Amino acid sequence: MALRGPLSRLLRSTLSSSQQNRSQSVAILGAPFSKGQKRRGVEHGPKAIRDAGLVERLSNLDYAVHDFGDLTFKHLEKDEHFMHVPFPRTVGRANQLLSGAVSGAVGAGHTCIMLGGDHSLAIGSVEGHAQHCPDLCLIWVDAHADINTPLTSPSGNLHGQSVAFLLKDLQNKMPEVPGFSWMKPFLSARDLVYIGLRDVDPGEHIILKTLGIQYFSMRDIDRMGIQRVMEVTLDHLLARKQRPIHLSFDIDAFDPSLAPATGTPVNGGLTYREGIYVTEEIHNTGLLSVMDVVEVNPTLGATPEAVEATTSLAVDVIASALGQTREGAHVAFPKIPEPKEDTELRL
Repeated sequence: MALRGPLSRLLRSTLSSSQQNRSQSVAILGAPFSKGQKRRGVEHGPKAIRDAGLVERLSNLDYAVHDFGDLTFKHLEKDEHFMHVPFPRTVGRANQLLSGAVSGAVGAGHTCIMLGGDHSLAIGSVEGHAQHCPDLCLIWVDAHADINTPLTSPSGNLHGQSVAFLLKDLQNKMPEVPGFSWMKPFLSARDLVYIGLRDVDPGEHIILKTLGIQYFSMRDIDRMGIQRVMEVTLDHLLARKQRPIHLSFDIDAFDPSLAPATGTPVNGGLTYREGIYVTEEIHNTGLLSVMDVVEVNPTLGATPEAVEATTSLAVDVIASALGQTREGAHVAFPKIPEPKEDTELRL
């Protein structure tokens, strides 16, 4: 990325020290949860991503990988709708549990990878991250804005309302949803950037415009190119100060031809090269602290090959965010090996 201006000089001066200071220890947290939406199967996402070789890939990048397994979520027997929102208390309790787990991982010095599960889990993941890093910024890569309130949501599904729970700017627009009394909004609209939008509800559109949230739709990516999108994203979030990045990556940000095993696919999404470029550039800041990868649903792949394509893509995205490059990882050979003087050819 060809950064220009003050941010370019700032990142050049701090990049090497930031990368050295970022944790070389990765915590993996599985969150097999599906009640933020109506399609079953997304709770199998964490296992499917692990089975695609996640731990091995990260270990090959020279990280100390700590897989803490899956959280256990309970579905409340009595969990009446709130307005037209299903399972509010179940979703709230799950996110409270996840918040504590993410907070513990970040507090222990790990870079945290949260495997979903549906995107309602970002509520707890970002909140837990903010307990230790209150100045964090949020990059939301997704086909959808997930910023509906219960008053604007067409479906009522909480995976489409995650961001609304986080934003201080929407505090007076959000009713008191049962199950969420444990948290208060903490994020400012200026600390959020969306990448990949192409299916935005009418209520979400007015929220984005009213709050002046920085977002890049797929049309913007077509018009500007992904390099310029990332320049503007990082300038917007980091020019004022260097701070931890929370990356929340919905696999449906990719085009369905690449990630078919997901619940709400939308045509015209990110190419493989565009999605990987996003994560490469975030890694290059040295500031990634927590990453969510959500909405991988292996039960929705039409064939085993479709499931494998989606889960392998999730592993690629995570590995790229943690330093895997398309030039090679450069870990095994820090320098060109030299033959020893007594090396002989043995026949």
